[in-house]
Amino acid sequence: MQIPLSIQINGAPQAVEIDPERTLLSVLRDDLGLTGAKYGCGEGKCGACTVLMDGEPVQACSVSAGAAAGSHLTTIEGLAQGGQLHPVQAAFVAEGALQCGYCTPGMILSAAALLETNPQPTDQEILRAMQDNICRCGSYPRILAAIRRAITASASGEGASDEGGIDGGVHTLPADVPVPARSIQAGDPLPVAPDSSAPDPTVTEGLFIAYPCPDLVAAVYGESPAPDPATRALTAIGPWVHIDADGAITAYVGKAEVGQNLRTTLAQIVAEELRVAAADVRIVLGDTGRTPFDLGTFGSRTTPITGAQLWRTGATARNLLLDLAAATWNVDRDGLTVENGAIRDSATGRSASFGDLARDRQLLHLVEVVDLDADSDADSDADAQPSAGMAASVPTAQSVWRVAGQPAPRVDAHCFVTGAHRFASDQRLPNLLHGKILRPPAFHATLESLDTRDAEAMDGVTVVHTDDFVGVTAPDELTAQRALDAIRARWRTTLQVSQPELFEYLKANPLELEGRRGPYLAVEGSVATALDSAHLAHTQSYTVDYIAHTPLEPRAALAQWTDAGSNDGQDARLTVWTGTQRPYGVRAELAAAFELPESQIRVIVPDTGAGYGGKHLGDAAIEAVRLAKAAGQPVKVVWTRQEEFTWAYFRPAGLIEITTGVDAEGHVSALELHNYNSGAAGIECLYDIPNRHIEYHPADAPLRQGAYRSLSATSNHFARETHLDELAHALGLDPLELRLRNLSHPRLLAVFRAAAERFGWGQATPAAQHGFGIAGGFDKGSYTAACVEVVVNPANRQVKVVRVVQAYDCGPVINPDTVRSQVEGAILQGLGGALFESVKFANGRILNPSFSGYRVPRFADMPTIETVLIDNREVAAVGAGETPIIAIAPAIGNAIFQATGVRLRAMPLAPRGVPMDVPLPATDAPTDAA
Repeated sequence: MQIPLSIQINGAPQAVEIDPERTLLSVLRDDLGLTGAKYGCGEGKCGACTVLMDGEPVQACSVSAGAAAGSHLTTIEGLAQGGQLHPVQAAFVAEGALQCGYCTPGMILSAAALLETNPQPTDQEILRAMQDNICRCGSYPRILAAIRRAITASASGEGASDEGGIDGGVHTLPADVPVPARSIQAGDPLPVAPDSSAPDPTVTEGLFIAYPCPDLVAAVYGESPAPDPATRALTAIGPWVHIDADGAITAYVGKAEVGQNLRTTLAQIVAEELRVAAADVRIVLGDTGRTPFDLGTFGSRTTPITGAQLWRTGATARNLLLDLAAATWNVDRDGLTVENGAIRDSATGRSASFGDLARDRQLLHLVEVVDLDADSDADSDADAQPSAGMAASVPTAQSVWRVAGQPAPRVDAHCFVTGAHRFASDQRLPNLLHGKILRPPAFHATLESLDTRDAEAMDGVTVVHTDDFVGVTAPDELTAQRALDAIRARWRTTLQVSQPELFEYLKANPLELEGRRGPYLAVEGSVATALDSAHLAHTQSYTVDYIAHTPLEPRAALAQWTDAGSNDGQDARLTVWTGTQRPYGVRAELAAAFELPESQIRVIVPDTGAGYGGKHLGDAAIEAVRLAKAAGQPVKVVWTRQEEFTWAYFRPAGLIEITTGVDAEGHVSALELHNYNSGAAGIECLYDIPNRHIEYHPADAPLRQGAYRSLSATSNHFARETHLDELAHALGLDPLELRLRNLSHPRLLAVFRAAAERFGWGQATPAAQHGFGIAGGFDKGSYTAACVEVVVNPANRQVKVVRVVQAYDCGPVINPDTVRSQVEGAILQGLGGALFESVKFANGRILNPSFSGYRVPRFADMPTIETVLIDNREVAAVGAGETPIIAIAPAIGNAIFQATGVRLRAMPLAPRGVPMDVPLPATDAPTDAA
């Protein structure tokens, strides 16, 4: 039933005619176009949909539109006034207090409400007020710092700037950022762009500098078709840089932004080479109609592969500009310099802007490809000079970086703090329908019968049924859900493995796989012989549970068909907006599912609300496309939180069995490690152990599983670093000393020593119920070590991590603030997996599919975090988004052992606290019990 309602929103009355039972969140987003409030959970447990109702923070997903009638609402779009950011918004920008940014509007509004009622809150009062807001990226330390900054700014009557901020405290809105004082209308149609992955056809003038990927060569030179993307080397990606007639610089990269701030980092790379500010470089990402092919955003590959190519592309662009200026003026280019968007002649004082040199030209220049590994040393050598003919390919030496290597503000932060940014779930088109999917009651259930008559009788509802796929479309989400609920279905289920027998099952049910995901085996020396002569042989098993990625933005996709019914579908064009880490991979999935050439499909990835490895596949995209084809209108599908917890894939569970032999002095002579199911990433170790048998055994897993941040390096390091701690205590050695006695790798040694020095390892005895732990490791070319302090409450055995010091070496640091942010986020996310995150399941059903049943880290779990970055300019740069997560779990477990004498070998370590059957030590002295 539709009735008229009046609501005051951002200072202006809004009259709407709606079903009053719809949620306030739905009306704000779908009827009024105010998408700053986000869907995160649907049960008021995450804070993403926070708005202010009569000045009080409320969860818009839990309030009906009817209940909001007559109230005064403030959304993030109306918080800034008079072109000036609210002090909390300004502070979030200044502190870089966001990663993916999906939680940011709710965070800001909750903080603004707190400061309105309590202008000088203590840290504890801030944490209590913010406890219902989740940041899955783990930006809690920066959010707390931003709120503190806003408190100081408000108290002083000044803006939120502070010399400690990374961007000088800019808090005036740019002219192109909308700040509506009242609600805005639903968005206009999204632009339709070209379908090929050749250079953007809108680029008709200027200089186009490209790393030569196969698509580009085929398109430009008319050669044979580009090879199948699946057969290409990782380095055949090919970023592009365009300089237009106005001097504007745009880089095109096929990666997706999911919270790692690669947009800013890539801008710094291009800016360094072209001697401009990072803010002067625009980055176009994740659009199969405008960017070069890319395998996907995973594996920390952006910096070492795409970044390395972009360095060369930018360097080539700089040298091309110098060549053009030299030819124009008929001078030697050695006397020319590049600065502030212009080429200058020191002898004559002449200058030409980039636009002057690009105007009236249509020039494509390909980067000269060289072996990235072979010349990596030259890149880090300040005195390195390019050889003849190679000037266009050698990037700026790291020792003289001016833009790279420095903190840089996020280039698009204002859009996130004002609600102007549109995530995949925020996209709209005219005549948009909402889609819902009928899910089976358990995994592997098959549909036996279906009655859709009641759903089909509803106004505006279309039911789509193909084989076991059943979905509905409707004008709004509530109607779609009612239609779904009206469908009567009978399913056949099967008996399946449940959680209690999981690890026995994984060991007993191997799965033969081929290729890179197949079994891993590394054997060196003789483990059996070494164990026979060892002073101590030690065998233990370690387990890791399934855990969920739970990005705060669920899977979402908007699909639009054009010309789908003409010429037997041969003229069909499909455009999909979706949040994914693999836009080209999703395009391939769509092509296979709907029997379309990839050239007729365009996948656009807006900057996405995180993924953590969980958004590789196009599940939501395929569902939206199927519904849109049947309905003949654009359809958007947004998964519910329950669907995310149930039907997305999980981080693999695993059983790891380890046997070691060690002599009386603590030198480990033998290591045998078997990993069942969780994976081979990080399975090798850098410790000096001469006799090894290391093996990964894939298993026929009972749950859907896939990539997770750092893959199985987390589980393998948890087992190995816990095991080494056990050896140290058994021998009466300091855990750090045992590691140092068995380690000669210089970079891993360096991070251990750096973390221990900052922490003060060995300089103090932990207080009663406190414990110190240490762990470290490597993955994807980077190295980390963490020292942790925990306290265990003797009354309820709950564990609190109070301090973390983590050292990290990812090579040369392009943006120190981004790397610190990634380290902090990885620590917080790793803390959840270490202590309490676990997917509970029985007989094909997930038992805790909600934030009320699945605990993730919140503000109260935040420790003090100190990050030690080792800016190692002797090597090539690598990614920073994954490796920092691997050391936190074993360090926490080792600290719990020192505090309690209880050795925990299963992740999560203490979901209900430390086991109660062992009394806690009552003295301040650390325990050495093994």
